[in-house]
Amino acid sequence: MNFQFLPLKPKVQVFIVLVSIIITGIIGIPFGDPRFIIYAILLELTYIFLAFFVAKGYKMSLYVCIPLAILIIVGNSFVSAHIHRIMTLSRPLNTVVLILGGYILQGLLIYTSIVAIKFSKISNQH
Repeated sequence: MNFQFLPLKPKVQVFIVLVSIIITGIIGIPFGDPRFIIYAILLELTYIFLAFFVAKGYKMSLYVCIPLAILIIVGNSFVSAHIHRIMTLSRPLNTVVLILGGYILQGLLIYTSIVAIKFSKISNQH
């Protein structure tokens, strides 16, 4: 696979996606259910640690991003309040944050992590 078309190195792309998830989470936490704020903060801290480890160049953090993102997507898909919010757009700002942070950016995290892992394997072979 030719990665020459990429304007940024794959690990930098993962870092940018992680920072985007963190920013989206910081925006979204105040609008969420107060009963789950501690879990939201813990999840934010997880993304902050992952961003730190990706920035430091730890390859294992790329492998952690994939199942975490899958877990978030699956978890969001089974929460009835999330599904209701997406279907009805009852709280538009909350819905946009949920779709952006809970699905789009998580999908990008999976994709960029896989590309970064493949890129590191290819660059280690040469």
